Amino acid sequence: MLDITNCNLCPRRCGVNRTQRAGFCGAGDKVRIALVSLHQWEEPCLVGDKGAGTVFFSHCNLRCVYCQNHEISHGGKGQDVSTERLAEIFGEQQARGAATLDLVTPTHYVPQILAALDIARAKGFRLPVVYNSSGYETREVIEALRGYVDIFLPDLKYRDAASAGEYSAAADYFAYASEAIRRMVEITGPVQFDGKGQMKRGVLVRHMLLPGHRHESMAIVKWLWENFGRDIQVSLMNQYTPMYKAADHKKINRRLTTFEYESVVDYALSLGLENAYVQERRSASKEFVPDFNGTGVLPKNENL
Repeated sequence: MLDITNCNLCPRRCGVNRTQRAGFCGAGDKVRIALVSLHQWEEPCLVGDKGAGTVFFSHCNLRCVYCQNHEISHGGKGQDVSTERLAEIFGEQQARGAATLDLVTPTHYVPQILAALDIARAKGFRLPVVYNSSGYETREVIEALRGYVDIFLPDLKYRDAASAGEYSAAADYFAYASEAIRRMVEITGPVQFDGKGQMKRGVLVRHMLLPGHRHESMAIVKWLWENFGRDIQVSLMNQYTPMYKAADHKKINRRLTTFEYESVVDYALSLGLENAYVQERRSASKEFVPDFNGTGVLPKNENL
């Protein structure tokens, strides 16, 4: 049972009663949202004609020193909403023509999200649901999403405990993320696309390359290929920009070089991994960070 009064939703398992105080993630018992939008910058198979229907949740169970969304993930910027309002937001995204419902950093709100999906579906909600997470998940939470989530969109950030510990305060990251991804693939089966190339079901794993860590990235690519082959879609991301506290970590206080990124892409191709998205270098820019201004969160705010 998923219970925020003794919260063990994520691998931190802090056991906090979130009706009384916030957990490690920073979240209490109310869902907090920073932005509701039609987002064009997700992978092409998720956006359709008008964009993915993103719901950016505030707070996070990781402490990534380079987080581009730090003002909401670490700072908690956003507005609290009820479960009923969350269900309305889901329906509003469908009415706007979103291709998918894209739940961004949702882990710590899973019980409320499931309740809101039940309400929304009873009122005709039918969009494919995307669970867009850091990958730092428990198997219990992923199992609870069976029947609710169509597309899992996890990160696989690290292979090495040292990197995960230094940059995200989660040395056990790979142990949990790898098990979570296995369970996601078990739930959805191999990736499925419609005739227009839109993803309808499956797992799309994102890996953002970090400067100075190309061999770790190669190890991640190899692990994904050896364990899942062509059953998953992969996104190799070139958008790393040193932000937030990255300046305190010399190795990652710069952008990727062309050599670093292309060497990982070439390695993926040499393995046979061809079902992967790649990014141009110009994607590494602060301009792609959303403006978390609360648009779409409250009922009368329709300025998308």
